[in-house]
Amino acid sequence: MDLVTDAEVTVARLVAVPRERMWELITAIGRIGEWSPETVRIDAPPELVPGARFVGHNRYPDGFVSTVTCEITEFDRPAVFAFTALDEHGVPASLWRYELQDGRHPETTLVRQTFRHGPGITGMRVAANADERSLDSRLATLGANMLTTIAAMTTQTQLTP
Repeated sequence: MDLVTDAEVTVARLVAVPRERMWELITAIGRIGEWSPETVRIDAPPELVPGARFVGHNRYPDGFVSTVTCEITEFDRPAVFAFTALDEHGVPASLWRYELQDGRHPETTLVRQTFRHGPGITGMRVAANADERSLDSRLATLGANMLTTIAAMTTQTQLTP
């Protein structure tokens, strides 16, 4: 039984940032290392079109370091931005998707971010195969990190991405 493929966590946060500005921030791929608790840098941010690829470098709480190739899958300004992280065989390992909606109040945005595990091989899959209880812990960590990243982005509202 595959407990990992399609494992998902979604967070939603209302931010006091206009949607167009929030769009600029989430698509500033080269800056993600400034905001993310795990991604430390992105090599050569790509043209923002479906099919474009970029390479990310991650550092996890246990000290493990990884490099992953990602491919943009959706780019619908200013509503949806998504990319897939590929495993070493080019199989989708995870999907990262942002959805932006105008908030109820002027100059606010509802940011919804989703992580969904793919069929590819990842540390999450290896850990869950060894101990399925690790899956819930990792999803909780990802959710917390996603909220941390969104919050960090919102502090950059006055800076050019």
